[in-house]
Amino acid sequence: MTTTATHTEDSMAGTPPRLSLMYPLMAHDLDQVAAFAEAVRELALHRLYMGQSLVVDTHQAFAHLAGRGIRVPAGTSVALTALRHPLDAAVQARSLALLTGEPYVAGFSTGDPAFVASVRGRPYESPRTAVAEYLTVMRRLLDGEVVEDFQGRYVRIDDGLLQVPHPPVSLGVGVLRPRMACTAGQVADVAITLLTPAGYLREQIVPALARGAASRGRAAPTVTAIVPCAVRRPGRDPRKLAFAAHELHLGGEHYAAMLRSSGVDVDVSDPWAGAGALVDAGVFVHGTPEEVAEHLTGYGEAGATEIALSCAGVLLTEGPEAALADVRAIAEAMRDRTARVR
Repeated sequence: MTTTATHTEDSMAGTPPRLSLMYPLMAHDLDQVAAFAEAVRELALHRLYMGQSLVVDTHQAFAHLAGRGIRVPAGTSVALTALRHPLDAAVQARSLALLTGEPYVAGFSTGDPAFVASVRGRPYESPRTAVAEYLTVMRRLLDGEVVEDFQGRYVRIDDGLLQVPHPPVSLGVGVLRPRMACTAGQVADVAITLLTPAGYLREQIVPALARGAASRGRAAPTVTAIVPCAVRRPGRDPRKLAFAAHELHLGGEHYAAMLRSSGVDVDVSDPWAGAGALVDAGVFVHGTPEEVAEHLTGYGEAGATEIALSCAGVLLTEGPEAALADVRAIAEAMRDRTARVR
């Protein structure tokens, strides 16, 4: 076991993207979370992701799964930097690597400026600087350094961690636009995207990751694309599903600006229309399992090394059994497609 994350295998050209699963709600119903984790194990998926939860803390939810004997590779997509000092974040990430016995992805974002202000008293003047300092300190701590008298703009520390062998911890950054992608290229192991069209990923995000990495003489991060999707079934309205899953995102200017720059017409004043635009543009993927699998393959061709399925719309409108039925159907179609290509 090692402490330093590597991703040479993921970066191999021509390697099909790995398929993972996103539990798309705040962790609260731990039996429901366990069902998603069991699906990861049952379907031999790569990883289970969860976002920030203010109900049951995400790290504690993953620890709960490990205590139930469901030890699958895990990751946050994403946790919020304002809630934890990077020393505590490093402890949490390493703890989960040890508890699960599996590599862990610690993904972070600064989050909404209003939330940051509510916690810190003011927003980050430079979210990119905040992320860069945060991940730099975390990596040094996880790699066994005593970080002496680090006086950053947002992070201060003069301490280290007692070192123990543990599975690798990769550090991730939530990325929407090229400027943050460039920062991720400088400091992260994984770039995590959501609602990002494949063309925008290929033309804007992946090149920016490469530029950032080149500026530091390091390998470019791998790319995990969280892709909202649903299987076409009788009576389902894909716009309703997209709206249920992403009403808040569609009302956020940072997401809307990214989507508009990629050619998807979204206005924060009309999330319902925005949901329709997501469906029309294929950002919310809807179709037969085979059609969904074909669309997901396009994300691999655009540079994603991992695709995390998010069936949030189905989960919110029809419940976990329906959502997991879609996951199983899509995973089977992806497996069949990969076998045919090989």
